[in-house]
Amino acid sequence: MQNNPIGIFDSGVGGTSIFKEIHQLLPNESLIYLADSKNAPYGTKSKEEIISLSVKNTELLIKMKCKLIVVACNTATTNAISHLRANYQLPFIGIEPAIKPAALQSQSKSIGILATKGTLSSELFHKTTNLYSQNITVVEQTGTGIVELIENGALHSPELKSLLKSYMQPMIDAQIDYLVLGCTHYPYLIPILKTILPENVTIIDSGLAVARQTKAVLNLHDLEKTISNSPEIIFYTNGKTDVITALTEAKYPVKFLNF
Repeated sequence: MQNNPIGIFDSGVGGTSIFKEIHQLLPNESLIYLADSKNAPYGTKSKEEIISLSVKNTELLIKMKCKLIVVACNTATTNAISHLRANYQLPFIGIEPAIKPAALQSQSKSIGILATKGTLSSELFHKTTNLYSQNITVVEQTGTGIVELIENGALHSPELKSLLKSYMQPMIDAQIDYLVLGCTHYPYLIPILKTILPENVTIIDSGLAVARQTKAVLNLHDLEKTISNSPEIIFYTNGKTDVITALTEAKYPVKFLNF
């Protein structure tokens, strides 16, 4: 099992931001990435639909002999990971918005959260927010339209920058000093967000924390690959292969798979 790949899935290309952190921390590990772009975004779907899609992705990765699965999607984690853990034997790593460090470190006592509707409306998100947001102003913003633009290769479009400006203005008005990114697509927005937000605003995403947790769980289950031969890395998408190729700088093979 140690030489088997780690599986990663997301509702599209966003989880490639998580892939990069995992690959950097665990360079010997083989990785299989599933981009379910055909069904993106998950954030607008019902909990039942999100669970069904997550099960489909999980079973495909199990067929590919993955030893551990990273649910590189905030919406899938908050809505489906409990179901996955209850129904499958292998370990799962989830991702959720990094509200805790933002709330604990904020000096202005005002933080912003940019996330999908599916994440912001989930029970897990509300529990976490209520736990850490005492005496803190939390400005929530649903990132409507962002995932679709990134999936269509419009990351650097004027339309996306205009959308982000409108989403950030209420947060700027509330004098946030931390912005929590609650979707794995959103780290690709950081260069644009830095041109919009005041310099004192710290932007937090969960990528490195997920990579560290992946390493910890591999060690816990004695699954970490110890042989330092060339790992196999492959991306599968049921959407546009060129979008992943661009985001990963054409370093790895990207294949179309109708799943």
